[in-house]
Amino acid sequence: MTRTLISAAAMAACGWLSAATAAEPWVVYDGATGPGRGKHIVLVSGDEEYRSEEALPQLGLILARHHGFRCTVLFAVDPADGTINPVVRDNIPGLEALTGADLMIIATRFRDLPDEQMGHVDAYVASGRTIIGMRTATHAFNIPRGRTYARYSFDSSEEGWEGGFGRRVLGETWISHHGDHGRESSRGVIDPKAADHPVVRGCEDIWGPTDVYTVRLRLPGDSRVLVLGQVLEGMKPGDPPVGGARNDPMMPVAWTRTYPGPPGRSGRVFTTTMGAATDLESEGLRRLLVNAAYWCLGMEDAIPRRACVDIVGEYRPSPFGFAGHRKGVKPAQLAAAAASGPAGESR
Repeated sequence: MTRTLISAAAMAACGWLSAATAAEPWVVYDGATGPGRGKHIVLVSGDEEYRSEEALPQLGLILARHHGFRCTVLFAVDPADGTINPVVRDNIPGLEALTGADLMIIATRFRDLPDEQMGHVDAYVASGRTIIGMRTATHAFNIPRGRTYARYSFDSSEEGWEGGFGRRVLGETWISHHGDHGRESSRGVIDPKAADHPVVRGCEDIWGPTDVYTVRLRLPGDSRVLVLGQVLEGMKPGDPPVGGARNDPMMPVAWTRTYPGPPGRSGRVFTTTMGAATDLESEGLRRLLVNAAYWCLGMEDAIPRRACVDIVGEYRPSPFGFAGHRKGVKPAQLAAAAASGPAGESR
């Protein structure tokens, strides 16, 4: 048994994790002290390529341990053996947690969930509550025509839902890779017009090995671009930008907007096309996501000059790529870092 699995078992036994964690196919991190105390964030993973099943537990730990939010992390689970298996596109148990959630963070890709599970997503969206979309959330769902929630599909042509959940709610659907996937990394450049926005506070250094996605330069509604994606020549943060048209203009890689909820209510949204597990090794990107959680929840006045985004426990993300997920892991085993070290201090 690895040190990680031993730690998980020990913490479950000692009560470090919520009671549900050791038995259920999801993980709950109870918040420590902090501005987020009393707020519940549900983080929904499920993609075959970018290791959201590794990224979202770490993000949940950061939000819980350093900022006080209660975080529930959901996974694509193989019903045959209870292991996390992002290749299984039709099962994310625990979505009923959205009923009591204040914020949904979603990083799924082409999911085809049954109506029972999609109903919880739809009810959350219809309520006009806040959402953060990461990387492949622009194409979070791929539901065949004729099904109840086909309008959520990335290629939906339904009136009012053209482009599905990605375009209608987050602001963009899947279009294409803009950088050379796997060969050209991305540097996040704060849009000078957004330099005073609270979400980018303290985010001086944003970089990720994933490439820039193509995004329409005219985003819908009240969208505000915060970060632009500079395509780099290689896979290191110090590599120079590529020349030519791909960086002129640069594509948006992070923006805010609102989407229509019930009459008189609009939900705040933050979307970034960055966010693979390896991208979260960037302190600047982690801080961008933490700041976005505060902003989405209307807590922008509580965003510190430099929010603490220290890694909790060990974090050694797997490289992105298909068929690359860690086999045989159950949700409770990802909770191993929950009690590791003291909470960090924001400045």
